[in-house]
Amino acid sequence: MSDVQAQFETLNQAADPAVADAIVQLIRDGADHELNRVNVLDFAARHGLNEERVISGFLHAARLGLFDLTWNVLCPGCSGVLDAHSTLKSLRHDDYHCGLCACGYEASVDEQVEVAFTVSPRVRHIAAHDPNTLPLWEYFKQIFWSSGVDLNQETFASLTDEVTLDAMELPAHEKAVMSLHLPSEFVIVFEPVTHSAQFIDVKGEPTKERQHLSLLYNRMHTPTGTITMQPGPLRLSLENQTEVRVLPSVFVAAEGLHHLIGKRKPFLTAKRILSNQTFRDLYKADNLNIDQRLKITSLTFLFTDLKGSTALYERVGDLQAFDLVRAHFHALLDIIAAEGGAVVKTIGDSVMATFTRPEQALLAAIEMRKAMERLNDERETRDLIVKIGIHEGPCLAVMLNERQDYFGQTVNIAARVQGLATSQSIHVTTPIISAKAVGSILQRSGATPIEKTAALRGIADKVLVYEIP
Repeated sequence: MSDVQAQFETLNQAADPAVADAIVQLIRDGADHELNRVNVLDFAARHGLNEERVISGFLHAARLGLFDLTWNVLCPGCSGVLDAHSTLKSLRHDDYHCGLCACGYEASVDEQVEVAFTVSPRVRHIAAHDPNTLPLWEYFKQIFWSSGVDLNQETFASLTDEVTLDAMELPAHEKAVMSLHLPSEFVIVFEPVTHSAQFIDVKGEPTKERQHLSLLYNRMHTPTGTITMQPGPLRLSLENQTEVRVLPSVFVAAEGLHHLIGKRKPFLTAKRILSNQTFRDLYKADNLNIDQRLKITSLTFLFTDLKGSTALYERVGDLQAFDLVRAHFHALLDIIAAEGGAVVKTIGDSVMATFTRPEQALLAAIEMRKAMERLNDERETRDLIVKIGIHEGPCLAVMLNERQDYFGQTVNIAARVQGLATSQSIHVTTPIISAKAVGSILQRSGATPIEKTAALRGIADKVLVYEIP
């Protein structure tokens, strides 16, 4: 049996069988471009598969060596890939600069870091493994733009036919000339390999006299800034002093370009993968460096605590109490994973979990209460009572005690809100209750939240909370 075949069989055992079959078929039969930076959410939609199971399947496939997992820092303006990292540890603290948008950004893992999967060259060699050999427009599609930019055949034709004045491949250490006619529009000479851009503000009276512009590409100095020119003929002289070919392309920065790169589809974000249980289980040592602090602008935290656990041990004895607590943990952890969340840690009889969206946490909380009722009915007891608190807000992803954790006031408030519960109730904050999807869940369940103001230990101002009976 070949190594790859053995990896396929292991994947079938580790992942959902339908997902594993779809991944294997992709590796065997997919076109080259389909195996580069796979957008797993799009993959799930096209195959009619559950997103969480597909994410888990690709994570297992990457851990087995079938795919290389990459963390791609995206420009929030054009969705261009500003840098690609093989591990989140490589993510820089300083700004990432987009030449096309002429803006700098500090990477946020919410929507600005894409997680994608490329087939390993040891499994199957594809053209994107040698990006400098890709045709010009394939380089834009497969290397520069992220998997979230929806470039289908129709929109791609508009890029080459309507938006572009000219484009060329310029080999290393060579010179070339473009002869253009500048329209009365803002024009960008963009080069995706060096991520550089020259902006031309074309305005004024048209001219018949040929205008001249020279651009030099090297790793130390690349074209930047804006110049003003008149509508009319332009002789654009280009020189490539780098060791690889460059791809200077002249775009008209009008509605057509904005519409083209504005067509987006969902992609897997770093925030979502950090709140994925399979990722936390498989990549424990490959999350963050000890000194990294990654900003997350919005994450939902759920805390649970088992009410009266000390009295429980006194009442039923250590052995029976241990079995009850273990059953309670098993149920909670299964529910968290099923709703797309991840367990950050357990502390005594408590659980701290994260979700990317408030409604996921609320659905998990409702299922947790039902699970405790079932466990109590099975054991003809009322000993398992879980108190739950949920809050959403900004935080930092950090490494604490050799594991990925979260830090900030949002975490503190979530823990304190859970502490307000005195029975098997769910306490949530205003950001949770205000989420549109949460309102729909409460309406369907017929639950009416009870509003109250609470003073939370360590929090200066009183907080508005809602008890969901």
